[in-house]
Amino acid sequence: MDRETTLDVVTLGRCSVDLYGQQVGGRLEDMGSFAKYVGGCPCNIAIGSSRLGLRAGFVSRVGDEHLGRFIRETLVVEGVDVSCLKTDPDRLTALAILGIRDEHTFPLIFYRENCADMAVCEDDVDPAYAQSAKAVVITGTHLSTPTVAAASRKLAEAARDGGRRVVFDIDYRPVLWNLTGAGLGEERFVASSEVTERLRPVLPLCDLIVGTEEEFHIAGGTTDTLAAIRNVRAATAATIVCKRGPMGCVVFDGAIPDDLEEGIQGPGFPVEVYNVLGAGDAFMSGFLRGWLRDLPLQECCRLANACGAFAVSRHGCAPAVPSWTELTHLLEHGSATPALRKDAVLNRIHWGTTRRRQWPHLFALAFDHRAQFEAMASEAGLTKAGPALERIGAFKRLAYQAACRVADGRDGFGILVDDRLGRDALHAASDGALWIGRPIEVPGSRPVDFEEGPDLGSALAEWPVVQTVKCLVFYHPDDPEDLRDEQERRVARLFDACRRTGHEMMLEVIAGKHGPLEADTAARAMQKFYAIGVAPDWWKLEPAPDPAAWREVSAVIRDRDPHCQGVVMLGLDAPEEDLIRSFDAAAREPVMKGFAVGRSIFGDVAREWFADTVDDAGAVSRMSERFDRLVAAWTAAASGRAA
Repeated sequence: MDRETTLDVVTLGRCSVDLYGQQVGGRLEDMGSFAKYVGGCPCNIAIGSSRLGLRAGFVSRVGDEHLGRFIRETLVVEGVDVSCLKTDPDRLTALAILGIRDEHTFPLIFYRENCADMAVCEDDVDPAYAQSAKAVVITGTHLSTPTVAAASRKLAEAARDGGRRVVFDIDYRPVLWNLTGAGLGEERFVASSEVTERLRPVLPLCDLIVGTEEEFHIAGGTTDTLAAIRNVRAATAATIVCKRGPMGCVVFDGAIPDDLEEGIQGPGFPVEVYNVLGAGDAFMSGFLRGWLRDLPLQECCRLANACGAFAVSRHGCAPAVPSWTELTHLLEHGSATPALRKDAVLNRIHWGTTRRRQWPHLFALAFDHRAQFEAMASEAGLTKAGPALERIGAFKRLAYQAACRVADGRDGFGILVDDRLGRDALHAASDGALWIGRPIEVPGSRPVDFEEGPDLGSALAEWPVVQTVKCLVFYHPDDPEDLRDEQERRVARLFDACRRTGHEMMLEVIAGKHGPLEADTAARAMQKFYAIGVAPDWWKLEPAPDPAAWREVSAVIRDRDPHCQGVVMLGLDAPEEDLIRSFDAAAREPVMKGFAVGRSIFGDVAREWFADTVDDAGAVSRMSERFDRLVAAWTAAASGRAA
């Protein structure tokens, strides 16, 4: 009986945390900082396949520690099924440290001694899981250890028994077969008859075999590429794909001809080579997208080579793989530059379609206010900085408790809180599921200035990546030209810093304090920022009771950035009934995701608390009730939204 197919592909094996040196063009000894990514060939393939629209699952082990949780959480975010990813209580997650010296040289050190993913065994492989997928992928590295080799073979045989397909990525790393010194992770080829003999029994199980010329040399037992491929063909009827770097690839689905050029050719993409690491994993993801949907081999090659082109043009392995939307855009429209990492259009699509998290709605309690809280503390007689800061921080912890009470573990809730006065609340929120926005502007500044100083990139490098950078700008599209230009330059600089550090950005625009607020004011302001290349993940806009204003806003986002997270409404200390009227006008637009309201919820409560006329419990209760009423009002208004 045929088993139901619920997945497209299941991969097994290597998963690690890659620490990539961020300085390009130097020795690993001279790296000053590192970026943290998920790595490991089969793990990268699972992520890449998922990004391209395939349903992917992953079989492996991670350690019971921070890096293991990072891998698991990343796979979940990427849409990979992790039901067969085990947590090993006795071993640490594997680690790789690497850099980019030039387009050919990449110093690489593997830390894999007794690591979790090399403890995968036959008991970790569920035959039913293998048979739930159209194909399974096994890799050569895991044939280097008997227990993992047995697990790989069990996965392949289970797939075959269930009528599924088996894919073999030769994935040859001599250092992982103990054929080089521990510091020579970048070495691509060392001849070894022992390795060849270990690979040979797997070949007859396979329907697709993919490798570089050097990898076919080890699989075929000779450095003559054509002879090596013929030796592989003698052991298997699988489709053979030989990757040839910038020359693309060549495919053989039958007898091997007398010349490599007589195979099915997949031309490469002429792009700038920035980082060759991970290109093969991206290539495999693209090939699988076509092959598992039974597309012609030429089209499989085109998808694969395009994915490889993205990988060699970017920093990192799994993060470099394109989404399906991004890949199709390149294939349909090309790129304005051979350096794909510098293509603004592709980068915007990549960012928007590979975010860590998409929010269906966002209801945020905003208490990032600084000047207002300092004024309240002063009114209450707290004139010394220390006691005032402590008292303000204590109230912000109560506001955080109120937000948590209303959220009650549900998705789509958040807070806006600063680090200067609300540090305790900010740090507490980093352990939970709330969306976190953190302000960066100097309160009241016009033109906008930044509390973090002029070096925004260095400052944001210290912020956790889960924190959204919120910038309030008092900006009207009809401001004097010199003021408008200066504000735009500063916001553009912040936007660039956010992209470089991997932070989402929320741009809060308040126009009504410096000019008339008409139905098209917010939309015109947004157009100005889009025109200079600023595409924030979130917009935060003033309340407006006119539905036409929100239709204008929606039209701008549909036209300029369909991958925007959305728009939230701010409060401006408006009475609750006024806010609800604006909710009724806005919430039916799909781009409107919710609100980020502060003083309308906490304003008078904070004053009474500072005056000691309401206690902690009462403050939390009253803020919770108001926040909850606004959530209910928005939900009711949005219920009439067209599907």
